[in-house]
Amino acid sequence: MLNLFTKLRFNKYIDRFSLRNEQEEIDPLKEIEIIQNFSQKDIENLVNKIQEEKKIIYYLNTKEDEKEENIIKKDIVSISIIIQNEVYYIDNKDIIKENLKCIFENIEIQKIGYKLKQDYILLKQIGVDLNGFSYDIEIAGYIIDSIKNKYDIETLALRYLNLELSRFLKPKETVKQLDLFTMEEETVGEEEKNKACVYAYAINKLYPITKKMIEEQGSMELFNNIEMKVSEVLAKMQYTGIGIDKEELIEYGRKIKLEIDEKTEKIYKLCGQEFNINSTKQLGKVLFEDLKLPVQKKKKSGYSTDVEVLEKLREEHPVIRELLDYRQICKLNSTYVEGMLPYINKKTKRIHSYFHQTVTATGRISSAEPNLQNIPTRFELGKSLRKAFKPKEGCIFIDADYSQIELRVFAHISNDKNMIEAFKQGADIHSEVASKVFEKNIEEITKEERTKAKAVNFGIVYGISDFGLGEQLHISRKEAKEYIEQYLQKYRGIKEYMEKIDEEAKENGYVTTMFGRRRNIPEIKSQNFMVRQFGSRAALNMPIQGTAADIMKLAMIEVNKKIEEKNLKTKIVLQVHDELLLEVPKKEIEEAIETLKTSMENIVKLSVPLVAEVTSADNWYGCK
Repeated sequence: MLNLFTKLRFNKYIDRFSLRNEQEEIDPLKEIEIIQNFSQKDIENLVNKIQEEKKIIYYLNTKEDEKEENIIKKDIVSISIIIQNEVYYIDNKDIIKENLKCIFENIEIQKIGYKLKQDYILLKQIGVDLNGFSYDIEIAGYIIDSIKNKYDIETLALRYLNLELSRFLKPKETVKQLDLFTMEEETVGEEEKNKACVYAYAINKLYPITKKMIEEQGSMELFNNIEMKVSEVLAKMQYTGIGIDKEELIEYGRKIKLEIDEKTEKIYKLCGQEFNINSTKQLGKVLFEDLKLPVQKKKKSGYSTDVEVLEKLREEHPVIRELLDYRQICKLNSTYVEGMLPYINKKTKRIHSYFHQTVTATGRISSAEPNLQNIPTRFELGKSLRKAFKPKEGCIFIDADYSQIELRVFAHISNDKNMIEAFKQGADIHSEVASKVFEKNIEEITKEERTKAKAVNFGIVYGISDFGLGEQLHISRKEAKEYIEQYLQKYRGIKEYMEKIDEEAKENGYVTTMFGRRRNIPEIKSQNFMVRQFGSRAALNMPIQGTAADIMKLAMIEVNKKIEEKNLKTKIVLQVHDELLLEVPKKEIEEAIETLKTSMENIVKLSVPLVAEVTSADNWYGCK
């Protein structure tokens, strides 16, 4: 019962029913001996121990810091290093910088910790290079189960050690009432020290347990050769950052505001009145009562005017297009102008976005603070924001974009002969599909037919339904169903793959990529039809999107490796799904282009060729 309640995090019920008495509770603070107040000789002995063991298991404790020149708005408070049952607590940055520098910079010594990307930057800011990422328990937790949404130390300790760390880290003022501790007062410094040491203890315990679990599910090669290596590349990318012209960004913001004003006037004119466009209540009244448009969705609070509703009304009235444009432009201003300005580092004049590895279930890298992967590029005004991103003086940007990588992976995984042959011949895959689906010569395919084939191509990858395809193409559900059926008749390998992967997911409860990345699919056994359908779509898409993500990570690792081997000054500054952006000194342009294209196109061998399209310019916008 205790194990079940712990897994479900029913902590209140555990205490209410005194279930903790079912087993002896481990108090981390009693398990470890905290050592501090070192002499120089003690520090030397510690360094010798680490060098003998060739590994350091540690926790780097931080505090929020508002220094505007720092890459990360955090500062090192202390480091806790655990060796067997002894935790060495060092709250002196000079000791870290001077005495532990040889440890962190020695690539032969394993680094085992938590959030190593962050540690890399924190240490770099005090003049210490962290070389060689060995084991990050956050990433380990993610590899074990990528559909969990939390991988912090306390969550992992509860999940895999059945240990609720917070019970031993509460300040005395709150636990006195529970009579769990003595009445002695404890300073904030003691609490901070205990927390740092207990976290080091947890990392030490989690390391062998999670490692064994990764080995048992066959993901160790993925963890070591992809995730830990790309983690180091991402740390370097964040530290480098990407250049941005602040004045150009501000000028772009002025243009956006003029566009907003123009759209506002158009909307007023089309509606025949002025109102607060950003008020759902007022907009709902104008659309559904004054203009008498068909009501799509109504809540207790009033009419829904979300994007889904407006898209359905697109052909009903010309104001709908203006409203959709208005919202896009407002988002551009709030998210990518006003929202981005605070992230320009005062010292470097660059933006240092966080790159996360543990957010998406498929293994794709995500960007935050700010999100540089989500800049809208489907309309010109959004795309032109990229003009503000510029390389440093004496450099240019070189961009490489994988051409249709997910469809190429799909062709390889499904082993569909028609699709493989089309890619081998270098055919336009969407026109090729249209030719087969509509049974016409490829030269006779119209632009509209190619667009429909493209929607089916990508829709199949994401498990689109006939209803979803119909909505997307603005055609009947029956017609959409016919397109999908015709597609699957012509591409039998894909149909067989879809059936096979669905069965595998039902039998195993998970699916994997070519490189052993696993995604659990509990939804596929749900009693709820809609949840089960989601599970089937996830099972189909994960091996494709996940393999594409793994290939991109391998390419990033290879490009970074070649840059360092050739001792180039070129830097990887950004990764956006299938795209890599490099900042390149002008004298290295030819070598950088060759390195980038060769690395990306030859990193793995598929049954179809990988193609990377390379462009260059003096701003990000010009690379496309």
